[in-house]
Amino acid sequence: MKNLTRRNFLRRSMAVAAAPLILRVPLFGQNAPSNRLNIALIGIGNQCKIHLKNLQGLGENIIALCDVDERQIATAKKEHPALAGVKTYTDYRQLLDREKTLEAVVVATPDHWHTPLCKVLMRAGKHVYCEKPLTHSVGEARELRQLLKTCKVVTQMGNQGSASASLRRSLELIQAGVLGQIREVHASVRDGRNLRRGTVRPAGADPVPAGFNWDFWVGPAPLRPFKEETYHPKIWRGWYDFGCGHLGDFGCHAYNLPVRALKLGYPERINLSAQGLGTESYITSGTIELCFAARPNLDPVKLFWYDGDVPVAKTLFQEVIALRKGNFPGGVVLIGEKGRLFTNSWNGEAMLMLNGEARPKDVLFHEPTKHIAASLPRTPSHHEEWVTACKGGPATYSDFEVAGHLTEIVLAGLVALRVGHSIDWDGEKMAARGEPAAASFIRSEPRQTWLL
Repeated sequence: MKNLTRRNFLRRSMAVAAAPLILRVPLFGQNAPSNRLNIALIGIGNQCKIHLKNLQGLGENIIALCDVDERQIATAKKEHPALAGVKTYTDYRQLLDREKTLEAVVVATPDHWHTPLCKVLMRAGKHVYCEKPLTHSVGEARELRQLLKTCKVVTQMGNQGSASASLRRSLELIQAGVLGQIREVHASVRDGRNLRRGTVRPAGADPVPAGFNWDFWVGPAPLRPFKEETYHPKIWRGWYDFGCGHLGDFGCHAYNLPVRALKLGYPERINLSAQGLGTESYITSGTIELCFAARPNLDPVKLFWYDGDVPVAKTLFQEVIALRKGNFPGGVVLIGEKGRLFTNSWNGEAMLMLNGEARPKDVLFHEPTKHIAASLPRTPSHHEEWVTACKGGPATYSDFEVAGHLTEIVLAGLVALRVGHSIDWDGEKMAARGEPAAASFIRSEPRQTWLL
């Protein structure tokens, strides 16, 4: 939003208002107590504070916070005075046992805790909003997809670009054939996070801070000594035991639109060229290529992922770079026979440039395609869509079936990184052909100490 002028913001707002709307949730201050959803949040780090702000803005009832680090909870309460009287827990099992009115939960823990928590919550009949990537492994994603079939709960993964009018309009245009056949998608996503790359864990151990249960934080992962400024807070994502690196973090954003629009199943081949392989942390840099076979009436397609300091061909994004006066914050480009479609890293702010056009134009105001009817519902926000569905409204757009499939695709790329070279992938069987060493990266045996 910070890249939009006031005029563009108003134009986008009017475009959303004119689109078909199916979600109706009262604004903050108009939500009657009887209509408020009783929500708990687990994992009270930076991302969870965004969830807190959004859910409070919707007027929902935050009844509990849970984190194994009491300092995280204290910080959240200090920053959100309205939470002063909210109950707090350091053990999710006590939360479930004691909060009898609990209806829905937001999970914003490190990746390795997503699946254990989602499984327990879904089986307990709680609606779940979980951060991306949905799971820590391909096998876990398949497990949650299967579990959803038997648990009658509302689910949503936190790839918030799914709710943007920009993504949904892009999807309508692509499936209407505006770009013709699309055979290549390129994603170059700026990495501004504090990832540990191509390194091993430091030796020794540091004292665990007061109020922080390190053993519980490690949870299902193999236990290791605590080290300051190494894992927690914020620095866990680059360690394979806890996170899925930059690909897992932003792949579920960047590939959201192409996977939906191009009706992609599973990649058949994953080609890899990378540096910093063979450690217990994420690569230093590299290119990952996911190769998909032809689908009915659709040609084969390749999804490219550029990571670290890999130089990306500027010609792929030159029109966007020109519009931004030389600045390129990263993004995605879908290359078709009849033109190109650019998005930011979240698949928002999409711009379309058909062959013969001088520059990209906002998909919401692209005159040559305005005759193509809007067929998808529009929604005010990703959180509001989830809340409305929890109250009996329309289904969410990124439930654990859709999100689980997307996560499987993204994390198949992570399997290649862990194996250390290109692989042939059997998505249905969740197997790297001829690579027995890949099995432990597809499914792993969790430590049971803190699990229900």
